[in-house]
Amino acid sequence: MAKESSKSKIMRETAENLRKTLSEVLPLLENIGDEAASVKPLPDKWSKKEILGHLIDSACNNQQKFVRTMAEKHVEFVGYQQNFWVDSQKYNAANWLGLVNLWQAYNLHLAHLIENVDSEILANEITIEGAGTFSLRFIMKDYVEHLKHHLGQILPEANLKNEFQNIYNT
Repeated sequence: MAKESSKSKIMRETAENLRKTLSEVLPLLENIGDEAASVKPLPDKWSKKEILGHLIDSACNNQQKFVRTMAEKHVEFVGYQQNFWVDSQKYNAANWLGLVNLWQAYNLHLAHLIENVDSEILANEITIEGAGTFSLRFIMKDYVEHLKHHLGQILPEANLKNEFQNIYNT
């Protein structure tokens, strides 16, 4: 029973880490103008809009990973072609504050999901396009670190600490 409590506590802490990150960066994101968010630092590098679009895609993909892994002991999951997703959705032409609002709302939902996951299923596993086998607990915690990594690209002045490791080699 103590082991289950510590797992639940870890997920509550992970959800709170996500919510805290959202509340810290939201005012900074809202202060970026639409035009400034569209600037690409180099032709082959993403703009702030495209990075945030990638984070929306990540939220969408991770919601699928989380819920599917909650439902089964082991899941085989497809990877995703992040450059295609970003390019095909034309994030650079989207409204910046609309993207910010969608990103925030999606992540508040993911924090709710993470906080309320049953501790008994945190050991369920997922294999993502042949890359390793990861526990539900790991992918939930890693999601928040990935988010902070990319927010650091948009907002270097925020000095967001993260422990992100690119486990998918993409």
